Amino acid sequence: MAKFEECLERLEKIVQELEKGEVPLEKSLTLFEEGMQLSASCRKQLEDAEGKVEILLKQNGKLQTVPFEPPAEKVSRK
Repeated sequence: MAKFEECLERLEKIVQELEKGEVPLEKSLTLFEEGMQLSASCRKQLEDAEGKVEILLKQNGKLQTVPFEPPAEKVSRK
C-alpha cells in the first residue's frame, strides 16, 4: 500500500486531469477508477490512524501505545 501522502498527491493529479475535460472517455473512466481506489486507500489509512489516536487517548492520559486492530471490513449483504 502506498503512503497516504503519495495516494493523496496522485489523487489530486487525477482530479486536475479530469477537470481539464481534455481526456478521452476511455482514459477518463480508467482515471476515475484509479481515483476511487486511491480514495478508498486514503480513507482506510485515515481510519486506522484515527483508531490509533483513540487508543492513545484512552490510556488514562499516559502516552502508551498498544497494538491497534482495525475494525473488520463491513460486508454488505443484499
